[in-house]
Amino acid sequence: MFISKTIHSIHPARTETAWTGIMFYCRVSAGFPSPADDYMDNPLDLNDYLIKNKAATFYVRVEGDSMIGAGIHHGDLLIVDRSIKPVSGKVVIAVLDGDLTVKRLIHQDNRCCLVAENPKYPPLEIDENHDFQIWGVVTGVIHEL
Repeated sequence: MFISKTIHSIHPARTETAWTGIMFYCRVSAGFPSPADDYMDNPLDLNDYLIKNKAATFYVRVEGDSMIGAGIHHGDLLIVDRSIKPVSGKVVIAVLDGDLTVKRLIHQDNRCCLVAENPKYPPLEIDENHDFQIWGVVTGVIHEL
């Protein structure tokens, strides 16, 4: 079985003061430009925006290209919540036979698979012969443009 190395590092979510005080201006049009509003909204704390359950959240840094079709690139930070139920269709952080990976979880016809979002990588079917555990559900991705 071939598993690409997809997790580079794991970081706990620090929520006490990071990102506090960033001003939230207004919505911006992604279509035709519209006149800018001349006001600022309340400060936006990205912790409140990105993290729903602080005690169950951690970050991982991605290594590799197996999830590019899901908008997850090499070097990105993923926000992972351990409190969310890992249902079919969710992107998850999993341990498969000792290897940490990020893949889409698919349950179909009494089968469980971890599916890459890159055609270079085949689906990984999970059966009773595998040591398998899901660490959490990916709720967000942070990457630079």
